[in-house]
Amino acid sequence: MLRIAIGSDHRGKTIKERLVRLLKQQGHEVIDVGTHNSESVDYPDYAERVGAKVVCGEADRGILICGTGTGMAIAANKLPGIRAAAVYDEVTAEMSRRHNNINVLCLPANLLSESQLEKLVDIFLKTQFEGGRHERRLRKIERIEQHQPDCS
Repeated sequence: MLRIAIGSDHRGKTIKERLVRLLKQQGHEVIDVGTHNSESVDYPDYAERVGAKVVCGEADRGILICGTGTGMAIAANKLPGIRAAAVYDEVTAEMSRRHNNINVLCLPANLLSESQLEKLVDIFLKTQFEGGRHERRLRKIERIEQHQPDCS
């Protein structure tokens, strides 16, 4: 079983709570970083919390939920070592794990049904990284993270 950090803004709070229960029922260890109420909050705060848990090794993977998933993905990807993707369908859920080895899944609370979101989480957790030629590409991404562009 996996250690999974999960967070959401106010738009994703309800589905986050449902996913927390589901993941625990499946035997996963869940680290819920919030939000824990329906008041408006800023998604980057939760993206940073989940990303930090993954980067620091406190969680194997992360799940983030906001209205579209896009803001969470942008914020989470600012942390070196995070590979986050906003996912909307089964193909991108599978391929982003298989080819990109994403470690943070970003979901759109406003765009898909609860059952669709649960299916995407299931694919994210069960799909293995293929490695091979994709490993070379991930090393290139890691080099980009460590390098500042020459803006002169």
